[in-house]
Amino acid sequence: MRTGQYADTVRDHVLKNYIEPARNAKAASVKVRAGDVHRALNDRARLPLVCSALTAISFRRAHNSRLLKVEGPGQSTTTTFTFGL
Repeated sequence: MRTGQYADTVRDHVLKNYIEPARNAKAASVKVRAGDVHRALNDRARLPLVCSALTAISFRRAHNSRLLKVEGPGQSTTTTFTFGL
């Protein structure tokens, strides 16, 4: 699978499993932990790619969200991204 396809897989997973459920619950924000996404995709996506996909402007524009905060080390399983919805 090409890098672009990996990034799309990551973005689709986060949309369906984090963004949409949070919006349905009327949440103002949602936290996404890079390691959880990496594990859920059965390690098909490389961890740096997960982090890059989540910080991409195209991801935020496509899903009408804002990256509010990044906590933890740069590209780690414990890196947590907080998105405003």
